[in-house]
Order: sequence, then C-alpha cells, then structure tokens
Amino acid sequence: MSAGPLDPTPLVVGVDGGGSHTRVLLADAAGSVLARVEGPGSALRPGAEGAAADIIKALIHDALAKAERTETRPAVCVVGVAGAGQERAAQALWSVLAKHRVADDVSVQADAVIAMDDAFGDSAGVLLVAGTGSVAYSKAPDGRLERCGGWGPNVGDEGSAHWLGRRALSVVTAAYDGREPETALGGAVLTALELETLDDLIPWAAHATPAMLAQLAPVVAQVAGTGDLRANALISFCVEELALHVRTLARRCFTDERAAIPVALAGGLLSRGSLVRKRLEQRLKSAVPGATVRSDDVDAARGAVRRARRLLGVEV
Repeated sequence: MSAGPLDPTPLVVGVDGGGSHTRVLLADAAGSVLARVEGPGSALRPGAEGAAADIIKALIHDALAKAERTETRPAVCVVGVAGAGQERAAQALWSVLAKHRVADDVSVQADAVIAMDDAFGDSAGVLLVAGTGSVAYSKAPDGRLERCGGWGPNVGDEGSAHWLGRRALSVVTAAYDGREPETALGGAVLTALELETLDDLIPWAAHATPAMLAQLAPVVAQVAGTGDLRANALISFCVEELALHVRTLARRCFTDERAAIPVALAGGLLSRGSLVRKRLEQRLKSAVPGATVRSDDVDAARGAVRRARRLLGVEV
C-alpha cells in the first residue's frame, strides 16, 4: 500500500477500542466516512498489546476492503483504546501498530480522549464513559485536562458494566447462602450464562474476562426493571459511583458542582434510554446541580477521525 503525491485523496482512520467492541471509521480528508466496521474488543492488557494490535490491523484492512481502497495506506490513524491512559501501554501498542504500517502516521490515545474530541471539540466540559470499564475526563475553561477513575478492572472501574456484573455475582451467591434477601438475579444470571446450577459459577468466574462479566450488566438492569430490590440496589450503587466521577471533576475544573457544566455521557452502559442513564441523569440534578447533560450521542470513533484530520493539517 502507498500514499503520497500520487494519491490526491489521503485517507484517515479513527479507531475506538473498548473492552467488548472495536469500531473503525475510514474517512477522507474532508471527513466523509467511506466505511464503518466493527469487531472484537481491543482494550489493552499488560503484555497483550500485540493481540489488540492484531484486531485493530484486521479491522482497518476490512474497512479499506469495504471502501475498495486496499491499495492505499491511510495517511493518519488515530487509535483511542481503553487502557491507553497508561503511557507504557500506549507506547507498546503504538510500536506494534507502527511496525504493522497501518498508516503513515499513528497516534494512540485513551478512549475517553477521542470521545472528548467528539463531545466537546475545543470547548470545556465533563465526559463520563461507562462501558466495560469506566472513566471520566474533563476540560476546564482554561484548557486544563483532568481525569477521574479509569484505574482498570482489578483496582477500579467503579460503576462500569464489569463492576456491576461482578457485584451481581456476589449478591447472587450471598442470597443463596442466606446472607442477603432472596433475589431473582440468581435465575436470570444462570439463564444468561447457560449454566445449570450456582456451583457452575465457580469455574465460569475463574475464567471470566472483564468483557464477559460486563455482559451481566443488562441482566441486572432487566431484573431491576421488574422491581427486584437487590437488583435495584445494585443499579443505585452503580449510579452513585458514576455521579461521584462527574462531581469530582466538576469541583476540580469548574470551582464547584453548582457551576454551569456541560456533561456528555458515553459507553454501552449509558446508551440512550438505558436504565442506568435515566437514573444517572436524575441523580445528577441533585449531585451536580449545574450539570447540563447533552442528549446527542457521543461517537468516539468519529472523535478519532476528527483528531486524525487535525494531524493531517485540516482545520476542524
């Protein structure tokens, strides 16, 4: 593949790599999308950057094939991926992608950074992302960038889908023991995982990845919708953790939580119409009184394309 003077329409690629899914947008220099493809998650894990790079490389190839541009190497590729907030991990992924020559110029960012590009551009605001993991970013009126959360599945990611799924298992087993009240979560979880008995949860959980645990979040929401007390308590705990992310950054970047603060929500757990999003928007009215939640969807891959075009020298 080649790009340069012989190619009058340089291509850019935006990649949004999460724990469960990876989305790739191929666009021209004007920002017109030529192809969209989706594949497995490519969130970074220590020592597994090569696996994430392989997924991203394959999806970029698929996007080029879909646009019938397989003979052209993109000029710029911006990859926003969960876990890239850690400099070592970001550098390791960049090294592999550069070696694969997925584009003439490769930039690796945290997934929330490219989501910020789509949500606010150069304006101030707070972005909360809750998918498999969770993190919040803010840009202060003076341009300062701050982060809250995003510490990964082992020590953080409070309020995320993985966090919610993990705690659902604890509630199910505690209810089975009699340490907690009865809940419909037990049967719903077994059905979702296609397991016969609660004892089968032990080997399943031993090999469960964060993405696998995140698949239980919709189960919790569904059971909560039936009025189940324990499932509703889990949703409430989840919402409190997420609201705390926003309030922390509101105080850090906007003086306090009563200031006028644009807030954007992104990630599978906060998709439009979801139970967690509805309850979070309601909770923010009291937890962060100055917050104005934007209704527009945040498209992190689109934000990556925006950043790629900027690196190409295009005013956006």
